[in-house]
Amino acid sequence: MTILIDQPELGSQPEKLYSETNELVLDGGFPVPKDGFMAPEINSFGNSFRDYDAESERQKTVEEFYRINHINQTYDFVKKMREAYGKLDRVEMSIWECCELLNDVIDDSDPDLDEPQIEHLLQTAEAIRKDYPNEDWLHLTGLIHDLGKVLLHPSFGELPQWAVVGDTFPLGCAFDEANVHHKYFKENPDYNNPHYSTKNGIYSEGCGLDNVMISWGHDDYMYLVAKENKSTLPPAALFIIRYHSFYPLHRHGAYKHLMNEEDVENLKWLHIFNKYDLYSKSKVRIDVEKVKPYYLSLIEKYFPAKLRW
Repeated sequence: MTILIDQPELGSQPEKLYSETNELVLDGGFPVPKDGFMAPEINSFGNSFRDYDAESERQKTVEEFYRINHINQTYDFVKKMREAYGKLDRVEMSIWECCELLNDVIDDSDPDLDEPQIEHLLQTAEAIRKDYPNEDWLHLTGLIHDLGKVLLHPSFGELPQWAVVGDTFPLGCAFDEANVHHKYFKENPDYNNPHYSTKNGIYSEGCGLDNVMISWGHDDYMYLVAKENKSTLPPAALFIIRYHSFYPLHRHGAYKHLMNEEDVENLKWLHIFNKYDLYSKSKVRIDVEKVKPYYLSLIEKYFPAKLRW
């Protein structure tokens, strides 16, 4: 099963987060190991990571994706999708079964990767495991963070890619210029809505991201799956799953005025995670059968045997 892109048919910076040497540091002096994971300078296409201006056929596909995404992701659309998919009435399956379902999925919004998603999941998880051997919840988060991409599968409605992948952003307030390919928001119906056109829009400063409507996609869907199936993963893990594609926030610092204190603390973990999520995309293959028993043990620890999706 190869899933291709569909045309649209549906309507404050934490203290000590960075040291002077750009090393990530959590409160209490908990750093990313200096001798651990080293980020490469170029992706598998020979370009800088997240370079949305590099000339290539891949970049043209990515820009067209964001054009469609920015036009169609509206407040009303997201509300509709959360209501529909929040019922979790599509299928029952285990976490590992979902991992295997992603074998043929390729993300057209990603300028750095054209490998099947299962490869990226294991690359991310194994890179984290090497540097943080005692944080098993973070290893599992690396494995499952993109499982929401099953929304591309026919059994989940085969949603178009613009409704599943790509950077996420808030709806109900002004579109910050930190959003990639910001120019295409001008064609979004929400762009000229006076209720949504101010910095805060319909929200209040410090209201907390949990109260903000974020563009619909695999992040929010997997968060709903984990939460409603009563996963015992810590809050930081659920935050990572829900906001790992929210690059305007965790890469550029946009929308921080909407965060509350809990968001600020969890964002520190997301910064840690993102290094592995972004830069572990490579051609290095993972021996699935070798690592499978370890991840099955983590799944058993933090999730029920079968989940509603």
